Amino acid sequence: MLTILGFAMIATFLVLIMMKKMSPIAALVLIPALFCVFVGKGAKLGDYVIEGVTSLAPTAAMLMFAIVYFGVMIDVGLFDPIVRGILKFAKADPMRIVVGTAILAAIVSLDGDGSTTFMITVSAMYPLYKRLKMSLVVMTGVAAMANGVMNTLPWGGPTARAATALKVDASDIFVPMIPALAVGLLGVIVLSYVLGMRERKRLGTLTLGDVLVKEPVEELVEERETEAVLVGAGSGGSGTGKAAVGAGGSGTDADAEDGDEKRFQVLDPNRPTLRPKLYWFNALLTATLLTSMIMEWLPIPVLFLLGAALVLTVNFPHIPDQKARLAAHADNVLNVSGMVFAAAVFTGVLQGTGMVDHMARWMVDVIPEGMGPHMALVTGILSLPLTYFMSNDGFYFGVLPVLAEAGAAHGVTPLEMARASLVGQPLHMSSPLVPAVYVLVGMAKVEFGDHTKFVVKWAALTCLVILGAGILFGII
Repeated sequence: MLTILGFAMIATFLVLIMMKKMSPIAALVLIPALFCVFVGKGAKLGDYVIEGVTSLAPTAAMLMFAIVYFGVMIDVGLFDPIVRGILKFAKADPMRIVVGTAILAAIVSLDGDGSTTFMITVSAMYPLYKRLKMSLVVMTGVAAMANGVMNTLPWGGPTARAATALKVDASDIFVPMIPALAVGLLGVIVLSYVLGMRERKRLGTLTLGDVLVKEPVEELVEERETEAVLVGAGSGGSGTGKAAVGAGGSGTDADAEDGDEKRFQVLDPNRPTLRPKLYWFNALLTATLLTSMIMEWLPIPVLFLLGAALVLTVNFPHIPDQKARLAAHADNVLNVSGMVFAAAVFTGVLQGTGMVDHMARWMVDVIPEGMGPHMALVTGILSLPLTYFMSNDGFYFGVLPVLAEAGAAHGVTPLEMARASLVGQPLHMSSPLVPAVYVLVGMAKVEFGDHTKFVVKWAALTCLVILGAGILFGII
């Protein structure tokens, strides 16, 4: 009976959030609470929730302060030179533009938010793709895959969900996975090079000045007006404080190259939050923070808590300014941390009532005996279709705990299962269940079906590269 109720609870949760009848946070709380009553253990619901919240508090703290930290770093201009450098590197060479798209998307993905990553990437690269008549699905596909690999960062969501669901430390999942993820990101860049060479062969190479001169002024103005509307509409719900597209203009052969940077501003160069005098302090602080995380000098939540407090204090010494920065990122912080605490109810009920144990035993009986010791590999392969056809919430909170229990029966550790579960993220970021993908295709003016047909095969290949690297390095 507990097996049936457990699968029924997961199925109900998945159906409701996939059909958008309930928000993930509401479903994570109400559905397990209802099934806890069905099981006959409603009186113990409070104990399950408190135990879950206690175990998930460090993960929630890490997400909260990581979002604030990287959001503030974007506000103060840490990434501005990188964005300008990529645009200057790309010029009007299709190969460089595609590779630059992958690099830019990967760098901006450091803040862990897909929607605003796509807004900055498309805003920067769309004018180049449009004016050179390059394939826009190449841009959306490359950006989605690069973001999918980087989405495995501990504050990006999947790693935190896996840590939450299996009650393990996020750094223990992520740090050993870095070599495999690096291979996956390198694979995306290599793929970008190949796709870029195809575009170069089809279109040839021009100078950026030639492209700008040949473009009618009326078309340029119309495009910029459209982009401004799209970016303004998209940024309303992001809550990460990333700035909109800056203004530009047409030019002549004489001044085209000198005006490249002004014409292709992505982050407003005059925004009041910039702190150019503190640039090297912020860069050194970020490098130290990431090094400390990799070397595990302190727990990740503590590192980001200290980092966020320090970067706010140094860059915005006046309290009203600090409040304004916190308010700018509050929406994203609340959504993510709220999800984590809501998940405490789901995982608490699943574990406390014994449903997950019964489901695991059933799966152990169903899975062929020969596959038991290879459950991490099975999980990695399953993560491709499952994270594409369901949300991360559904997979990590509904499916992964069951797979982990089945793996434990054959000696596979929860950490191995958690790492394997991250493999499908490059494909997941193009799932129709991911809101950010609609920001991507909408701003790029690409049909979702065209994006899907192009990206699925390449994203699946990227996932398999990560899985293969993980097995080769002994991580999975």
